[in-house]
Amino acid sequence: MTPSRRPPALVVETREIEHVDDLLAYASPGEPLAWLRRGDGIVGIGQLGGYERGPHSAPGGDPAALPSAAETWRQIAATAEIDDPLGLPGTGLVAFGALVFDERSSATSRLVIPQAVIGRHRGRSWVTRIARVAADLGDAVVEPAPYGPYWSATLGPGTLNPAGYQAAVREAVDAIVRGELEKVVLARDLVGTIPAGADVRRLVRALADDYPDTWTFAVDGLIGASPETLVTASRGVVTARVLAGTIPRGTDAHDDTEASTSLAHSAKDLDEHRFAVQSVLAKLGPHVRHLRADPEPFTLKLPNLWHLATDVAGDLADHASALDLVAELHPTAAVAGTPTDAALELIRRLEPFDRGRYAGPVGWIDGDGNGEWAIALRCAQIGGEPPRNVAEYSATIPVVAHAGAGIVAQSNPDKELLETRVKFRPIVDALA
Repeated sequence: MTPSRRPPALVVETREIEHVDDLLAYASPGEPLAWLRRGDGIVGIGQLGGYERGPHSAPGGDPAALPSAAETWRQIAATAEIDDPLGLPGTGLVAFGALVFDERSSATSRLVIPQAVIGRHRGRSWVTRIARVAADLGDAVVEPAPYGPYWSATLGPGTLNPAGYQAAVREAVDAIVRGELEKVVLARDLVGTIPAGADVRRLVRALADDYPDTWTFAVDGLIGASPETLVTASRGVVTARVLAGTIPRGTDAHDDTEASTSLAHSAKDLDEHRFAVQSVLAKLGPHVRHLRADPEPFTLKLPNLWHLATDVAGDLADHASALDLVAELHPTAAVAGTPTDAALELIRRLEPFDRGRYAGPVGWIDGDGNGEWAIALRCAQIGGEPPRNVAEYSATIPVVAHAGAGIVAQSNPDKELLETRVKFRPIVDALA
């Protein structure tokens, strides 16, 4: 799937179909390809090709020698013959994407073009078929498959255990106090296994059911439920949602209200949030006019925690695609820090692991450059890197999950560790 500078033309046909109740039932049990929210979304079937960027696919092991995802996608879309009478989000030519957090990662960024897509948006359902020649449009089998048995994962501490994480937080605070940077986001990992042959859609279903207002995704083994919109682009309108600043939900209504109020007035969390919002506004500014964001964040309620949140919106001022905007925005201060370069260097020094695609962009793009992209949070990578077909595992399949917290001068190592535990909960509960 190494990118070509002259990709072959594709033939794409979208047709409206009867209402589809469960999109996920159409996904591959072992390697689902999905993007879901509140029951709507798109599911990919099969793989026709796409884009790959990483040391395993680059000449001489240098990913910089390869064209960008946005550049390659423009070439693919420009030569495609698209028949799409619906014109809805997710119809026509679509690719699913999962990109690495750090350009120095040993992991691989991918865009996956499916052979077929089944989707639903505001009560309308459709099927899209994609092929290299029109005669092959009917080759992909678009049928629901029964769900396999329930299963559970075994998870434990990863490379950075709780004590090690607290020590890393202390080092980060010292660096901030010395004036080396203003904020850094530090993560830790959990590792484990799931049974070989597991129907991985069970994990996607659990996340979608428990966290319906998030973006639930499954792309090339990366599965999660992200509350944070990196960027959406739809017919010239650009939006983003910035999340930074977190507190666990209360145990009862009174405690929950107190938690929300405490977060809304926390100087530490408000500072952390301000850095993240400024990062997004500065990076979107050259591409978006009438850019607007509320002066104060609101508290966003999720099943297990409160976030400080700010919605950003504006009108596209140039011909940038969703992937162009992703490249401009990533990594934001919400997942890296401020200033970006100093934060990335500190992350590389203090985190004894490769984040891979954790906290990287995940989402989809269509032939016109529209798309929806989130930050890959509350997620796990199923399978190794470079990825192997899950069918190749005979006993167990490796799993790694990450969670992080924003560190500023006022950060407390105990509280930051607790924050990572709360953020692990969605994926850990779903894996169980």
